[in-house]
Amino acid sequence: MADQQLTWQGRAARWDRALFDVVARRHWPAAERVLPRLGKAANHGVLWGGTALAICAFGPAAARKAAVRGAASLALASATINTVGKWSVRRPRPLLEGVPPERWLPTQPRTTSFPSGHSASAFAFATGLALHAPAWGAAVAPLAASVAFSRVYTGVHYPSDVAAGAALGVAAGFAVRGIARRVEESRLVPGGEPVAAGAPALPDGAGLVVVANTGSGTAEAAGLDVLRAALPKAEIVECEGPDLPDQLAAAASRATVLGACGGDGTINAAATAALRASVPLAVFPAGTLNHFAQDLGLTGPADTCHAVATGRAVRVGVGRFTPGAGATAAPGAPRPEPRYFLNTFSIGAYPELLRHRLHWAPRIGSGPAAVLAAWRVLRSERPVRLRIGGRNRSVWLLFAGNGTYHGTGPMPRRRDSLDETILDVRLVHGGGRPGPRLLAAAFAGPLSRSPFHVATRMHRLRIDAIPPGTPLAYDGEYAPAPTSLVLDKLPGALTVYRNG
Repeated sequence: MADQQLTWQGRAARWDRALFDVVARRHWPAAERVLPRLGKAANHGVLWGGTALAICAFGPAAARKAAVRGAASLALASATINTVGKWSVRRPRPLLEGVPPERWLPTQPRTTSFPSGHSASAFAFATGLALHAPAWGAAVAPLAASVAFSRVYTGVHYPSDVAAGAALGVAAGFAVRGIARRVEESRLVPGGEPVAAGAPALPDGAGLVVVANTGSGTAEAAGLDVLRAALPKAEIVECEGPDLPDQLAAAASRATVLGACGGDGTINAAATAALRASVPLAVFPAGTLNHFAQDLGLTGPADTCHAVATGRAVRVGVGRFTPGAGATAAPGAPRPEPRYFLNTFSIGAYPELLRHRLHWAPRIGSGPAAVLAAWRVLRSERPVRLRIGGRNRSVWLLFAGNGTYHGTGPMPRRRDSLDETILDVRLVHGGGRPGPRLLAAAFAGPLSRSPFHVATRMHRLRIDAIPPGTPLAYDGEYAPAPTSLVLDKLPGALTVYRNG
């Protein structure tokens, strides 16, 4: 049996070398100029990172999401290759006998040959992209195949190395899709929020006024057609930009139920209008980020339509931040009204990142702008000096969540319920550089004794001595902070429609 296995391995090795020699001997028109350069461009995933950035800059929302999944698949494949694959089978690189010298790479790789990391990265990115945006994946697939073939063409891998790497890359793409599905499914589970007694049922939509933010880019795709079919008497107002708050306030003043179609920023503005007019809110998620809708358990516009038609609603808590007594204001100006947050509030690194991204996005696209913003923030050396709860602090990030968020790190992403009466407050202390501090905090538990990261839960928090010009962020929106403010919680303040 052992002899038979050895014979089979020997035959496979001979076939592998024979195929390698066929590629080496054959002349491939124009390949000598293209393939070595293509393989070099794919070093360290640079080619695929650039492709992902280009898709994020110029592609539609669905393609941007697919590009992120492709990059995640590449990261998983690369980590698997470098930690397990390369050291499990210590196969020497092929001898360059028979490979024309003009094909040789300037510097030959020194790692083991099996499997091909370039092939794994190429097929992981292409698979991750194709599983979420098939047309974009089909466009990238020939490029991925060419990168994989270039590794045999230049003599640095056997064909079986490339085949194994490609298989690992495809597996990584499917693994990331599976993980993403489980995460999304876990988010779309209704919590135990109390039922809102007396929420009006609108079987045909009469009395529902929906303001759709056309600037979110996905309003139509997210379900305005579904809304019109399910609730034909609902009034739909389409607008964008600076007119949105006024349109929401006007809609709330005449509506039995106020609806909003957009992302987290739009829903935040709609919740503010609904709270001030004392009307229920119907959420139709249609933006880049829909964290509130996901934590509420809304899977799509059909769910919201059914809940409005049948009068099913719950009461949820709302976070509030109010300018403090010491906040500066222009002489004679009215005192600023409180603002609300359904998800998160923050001061420090994240608002700075958001500010840079909003500045650069109109010029270079949202994807490259996010990368540039992260680079600008992580190289900054200026933590924010604040007085928090009466104590002077230097912080890279102050985060407050509307209810308890689960998961590690300074800005976790999931809540089990939206009816809690507390704020989830987290701090990343200042000192050193922001990058190492934020990364260290990301690995700390939510209530750990990390020297970088502290967390607590409270009903109210006062923040004073905020430097003028300091930005804050709430539900993905950016604004200048007052010099003093108070964070607190309004339990059960908002009625929101939801099935279940």
